[in-house]
Amino acid sequence: MRIVSWNIRAGGGRRVAGIADQIARWAPDVVALAEFRATPPSAELARALVRQGLLHQLSTASAKLPHVNSLLIASRLPLARVRHAAAPGGDSGRWLLARVGSPCAVTLGAMHVPNRVTGRKFPFLDAVLGVAHTWRRGPALLVGDTNSGLIDLDEEVPAFNVEEDGWIRGLEAAGWTDAFRLLRGGEPAYTWYSPNGGNGFRIDQAFVNRALRPRLRSARHQWGAGPGRCTRHALSDHAALLIDLDAHARRPDHRGGQGRSPLPPSPTPSTGPCRR
Repeated sequence: MRIVSWNIRAGGGRRVAGIADQIARWAPDVVALAEFRATPPSAELARALVRQGLLHQLSTASAKLPHVNSLLIASRLPLARVRHAAAPGGDSGRWLLARVGSPCAVTLGAMHVPNRVTGRKFPFLDAVLGVAHTWRRGPALLVGDTNSGLIDLDEEVPAFNVEEDGWIRGLEAAGWTDAFRLLRGGEPAYTWYSPNGGNGFRIDQAFVNRALRPRLRSARHQWGAGPGRCTRHALSDHAALLIDLDAHARRPDHRGGQGRSPLPPSPTPSTGPCRR
C-alpha cells in the first residue's frame, strides 16, 4: 500500500496536469494533498485522480471560500471521515481524519499546520498531540506539511524553535514515530527551500503509531518533475513524501531498527528567526 503526501502549492494552478501525471507515475493507493482548493484547477485535479482510480475522495475545501488552502484525500479504497474530540477545531480546513477501508485498513490524518505568524500554529500542534495521546483506534499515521522540524537535523540554518522541536519529540514519546527518521536515521533531507535565502528545511513528515510501525516498509521524499523540466520547483515548492506499507505486519526486526527512538538528543534551542 502506497500513500503519497504532497503540498501542491496554491491549488495547483496551471500545474495541475503535470501534478496529476506525476501522481500517476508514483501510483499511490491513497494521496493526501495540502493546499488543495475549491477552485477550477483543483477540481480538475480531483477529476484526474478519479480517472486514475482514486475515486473515493474527501475534502475540506469550501465553495464559499474557494481560494482558502484546504486538504484532499483520494483513495482507491473506500474512505470514511473520522471524528475525534481532541482534533484541531479552529482550523478545521487544515485537518482531515479518514479511515481507509480493507484489505489495508488504516486511519490517515492529513494536516497542514498554520504558520507562526497566524498565531494559530501552537494551538494546532497541541491539538494534534492531543489526538496522538488519546488514540485508541488501531493502526494510524499522521501526514502533511507541519511547518515544523527538529533543531539542527531538519534545517540548513537556524529556524525551528524549542516548541516545534518538542512537538515532534512529544509525538515520539506518545508512540508516533517520524517514518523517515525511523528508517533513514539522520540522513539529510529537505522538502522546502526558502525563496530568499535558498535554505532547506524538512517540514513534511509522516508519523506512524505503534500499531502501524510493523507494517512500515519504506519512506522517502521526492520532488515532482514537470515535462521536460528538471528544476526542483517545477510542480510545487514542496517535495512529496512517499510511504509504503505492508498489508499485514511483518516479523519484528530484532536488529533494533524498529524498537529504538530515531531522534537525536534534544539540542540547544535555536534563537534564529523562522519563516514558518
